[in-house]
Amino acid sequence: MKRWMLFGLLLVGMTAQAQTARKFTLDLTDDGKAQMVCFLPETPSGKAIVGVPGGGYSVLSNGHEGYLASDWLNQQGIAYFVVNYRLPNGDRTLPMGDVWKGIRIVRDSAVVWGINPHDVGIMGFSAGGHLASVISTHSEFDLRPDFTILFYPVISMDERVSHKWSCVNFLGEEGQKNPDLVRDFSTMNAVRRHLTPPAIVITASDDRLVPFVTNGLEYYKAMRNAGNECTMHVYPTGDHGFGFGPWFKYHDLLLEDLGNWLKNLQTPKPDAIRVACIGNSITDGHGIEMASQYGYPALLQKTLGDGYWVKNFGVSGRTMLNKGDVAYMNEQAWRDAQAFKPDIAIIKLGTNDTKPQNWKHSAEFKQDLEQMIKALGNAKIFLCTPIPAFKDSWNINDSIIVNGVIPIQKEVARQHGFKLIDLHTLMLNDEELIQPDGIHPNEKGVAKMAEIIAAAIK
Repeated sequence: MKRWMLFGLLLVGMTAQAQTARKFTLDLTDDGKAQMVCFLPETPSGKAIVGVPGGGYSVLSNGHEGYLASDWLNQQGIAYFVVNYRLPNGDRTLPMGDVWKGIRIVRDSAVVWGINPHDVGIMGFSAGGHLASVISTHSEFDLRPDFTILFYPVISMDERVSHKWSCVNFLGEEGQKNPDLVRDFSTMNAVRRHLTPPAIVITASDDRLVPFVTNGLEYYKAMRNAGNECTMHVYPTGDHGFGFGPWFKYHDLLLEDLGNWLKNLQTPKPDAIRVACIGNSITDGHGIEMASQYGYPALLQKTLGDGYWVKNFGVSGRTMLNKGDVAYMNEQAWRDAQAFKPDIAIIKLGTNDTKPQNWKHSAEFKQDLEQMIKALGNAKIFLCTPIPAFKDSWNINDSIIVNGVIPIQKEVARQHGFKLIDLHTLMLNDEELIQPDGIHPNEKGVAKMAEIIAAAIK
């Protein structure tokens, strides 16, 4: 038995050596208490994954929930980085900061290591799955991963329905008494439409340590309800902690499922032209099922092709006016849109500004629009007029759109030399393109919008 085990270990080492071009360790803290072990493949695909081991935030299970994945990932051409983070002991900023630093290093070193900086994901196991979901939902744009892999993750910080010691170790005894902290770091509550990266959840139905019904399933539901891309694989048995262990009954199927998911992820080219779609519910995709895949920005991506990278920064109900009831420029989506550093910005705001409580500040519409344009730097700006409001739902006023909003947009476009896309005129006689509320485009309507905007860009 010992000889067999030794031969097996040698064989694994030879395989890893054949697939891994380079392995090295970087200190993430000056004292070396946090480190990142790096596995670079012989033939890089451009994809990278930052691994976050589990261990209940009390130890690091960085074998089968860390290093063991390196061989298979490197065979796929995926660069892999295992973060041995500091344990929180109630100070959640320690592990969060270590993983953030790891992601920053990977993106900063992308050219040297053969990585597409827009194709850097995160993979976490158990408590590490919680940490991975925290990084996916609580990070600013530059440090947010591009996709998320969660193995039997702790999601809830409510110890009554989760793994108690993961909750206590991450938030601390005092933090566990703070309902706002418990809610915020129960990451199904932090999922954001269009902003939280695509995810895959992998778990076993018989997990007795971290029940998937109150954890992994809750994250999946939050993603699906937000219209974000997410999938979930629940294997019949396996309990908790199988990781990449070959002893897991469904190990080969797991690798097939995960491999197919990774291969089918939509990945922008490093030199793709960046297009930011900024707007209200019409950009967001109100009333469009799975708007992240079927809203106008998603259809615009399909029309423009892979030479472009289109992102949806729409938020329902928002105004151009900073004194509006819900101003767009106060939103996380606006911060993300700026951090995206777009080459092209499609601005479609103004519909909600026509409501009486907002239009009373109409004298400031122009200056607020110009403030947004200035903040977008060197982006090529396309101003879209609001589409027609066929009904006065939510007190939206088409007369103000025509006689108030559009004239200001035309003036700004003329003064600054921007392209104005007159969606109002182009869709005025097409009420069949609008949902029953008279405000939002239906599936045919968003397809029409994508067609018009793509033609203007090209």
